[in-house]
Amino acid sequence: MAPAAAASEAIDNRKKKLGKLRPEKGKMKKSKDRKLKSGDDEKGAARPATAAALSKVEKGDIQYATASQQLSFFVNQYQSANEVQLSALEIELLKDTSFIELCRDPMGQTMSDQVKNAFGSSWQEVLCRGNLVEGQIAPGSPALLVISSSAIRSLELLRDLRSLTKECHAAKLFSKHMKIEEQVAVLKNRVNIASGTPSRIKKLIDMEVLGLSRLAVIVIDMHTDVKGYSLFTLKQISEDFWDLYKCYFHERLLEAKVRIFLHGPIPSERKKKKTASKEGS
Repeated sequence: MAPAAAASEAIDNRKKKLGKLRPEKGKMKKSKDRKLKSGDDEKGAARPATAAALSKVEKGDIQYATASQQLSFFVNQYQSANEVQLSALEIELLKDTSFIELCRDPMGQTMSDQVKNAFGSSWQEVLCRGNLVEGQIAPGSPALLVISSSAIRSLELLRDLRSLTKECHAAKLFSKHMKIEEQVAVLKNRVNIASGTPSRIKKLIDMEVLGLSRLAVIVIDMHTDVKGYSLFTLKQISEDFWDLYKCYFHERLLEAKVRIFLHGPIPSERKKKKTASKEGS
């Protein structure tokens, strides 16, 4: 074979090999489109999920509710559950300052951090000290009361507060696996933090063993279970909570003696309206 012909054949073979390795233009465009649709950028790196996550929260729940959003939600829940309309005076007395707002950058903060912020510079003295002070610190009178829908949730929230309960143990105020006599014994000591369910908390207050003289902050757990129910939507739990609230907390809230913190996402107005329309159809 002539040298020129051999060189030409070698070039043709190289072109064929490159053609096999390089996809056609149409196939390249389809592959690129598939990547973009699946959320990848042109270089193949996955796009951040932040935007998608935020849009999901906006469509459903308010992840970090402001004090005014918490107030609005709470008042609506109160009026709806109790089939009452608060008077203009009561609504005027209920201010944004009655609710605790998370800091501007809550990401990465633990519940302990949020509670510390709520109590300010006095958090260590109020929440961590274990000694009774006659005339100042009454036994069985927590400064922080956490209210949740179940014993399991109460324990989970107490685990989040472990760093604050090393010196002065928290009181567990629920009925599951806990005898009321045991709780009465615990409440004879200094208690800074207590966590429990509405019915047992009310029973202990009724018995005058759980005091409210130091109560400054009430944390209401907004956690929803696997079926989507929360403290405000589980019928019996909700009734127990509002019974407790009306008997012992409503007046204190109006008098600015206590503040409330809704812990967890709250349903947006749009989501509530959508749910209501489904139930009505």
